[in-house]
Amino acid sequence: MGRVSGATASHGRASRSAELAKKALGIRPRSTAGADAKPRPGILEQGRLGASRYAENGAIDWVQTLLRGRPKTREDLAHKARKGAAQELWLVVIDASASTRRNQALSDAKGLLAQLFDDAYRQRARVAVMTASGSAPQWHVSGAKASKALDQWLEGLGAGGGTPLLDALHEVVRWLEVRRKQFSQEQQRFLLVTDGRLKERSSLPGLDCLGLLIDIERGPIRLGRARQMAAELGIDYQHIDG
Repeated sequence: MGRVSGATASHGRASRSAELAKKALGIRPRSTAGADAKPRPGILEQGRLGASRYAENGAIDWVQTLLRGRPKTREDLAHKARKGAAQELWLVVIDASASTRRNQALSDAKGLLAQLFDDAYRQRARVAVMTASGSAPQWHVSGAKASKALDQWLEGLGAGGGTPLLDALHEVVRWLEVRRKQFSQEQQRFLLVTDGRLKERSSLPGLDCLGLLIDIERGPIRLGRARQMAAELGIDYQHIDG
C-alpha cells in the first residue's frame, strides 16, 4: 500500500511539473497595440529575423500585385510575405541554497526544470541558466541553444550554502541590457525558482522582462516571501504544489 501511495504521489508531482513547465513556456509578450493585436515583424530590412519580405514563390498576394499595376509577366506577380521567426531565449535562475533541500523542494523543482529544458530543446530555443548558492551566483549556460547536456548538469545539481539571490538578479539585469543590444528582436522569458528565504532583504531590481516565479517553499512554517518577491519583480507567481 505504501509503495502504491508513493508512486501516486510521484506521478502527481511529475504531472504538476509538466503543467508548470507548459505555463512557463506559454508566456508570450504583451502587445502594446491592443489585446487583439498581432506581433509585428522587426524593423530591420535584412537578416533572418528582420522585417516581412516578399517571397519569390508560393501563394500570390493579389492585392499587392494589382497595386503595382496589371501584371504582364510572372515577374510582375507579388507573393505573400514571409516572416522570420523571432529567436526565443529562456533565462532561468535557480535558488540552490541550503534551505531548498527541505521537504524535497529542490528535487521536485529539478523535475520541472528537466521538463522545461526538454521543451526548450524541442522548440530550438536558447537558454541562459544561473544558480544562486554559496557566496556568489554562477552562470552555467549563457545564451546557447538548449541541448541534452543540460540534463546531465541538472541531475548533479545540489543545494548548499547561502542565498546570493539579490546578486544574481542584479547580474541578470546587467546581462539582459547587453543581450538586448546584440539581439534586439529576441523574445525573452524569465523563470525564477526560489523559496524566497533571503537573509538580507533590500529593494529588487526592475527586470523589464516577462516571467514567472515558481515558489518552492514547503514545511509547516512558511514565510511567504516569494509571492511578494514576484510582485516586486513584476512577474507571475505560482507555487510548485499548485
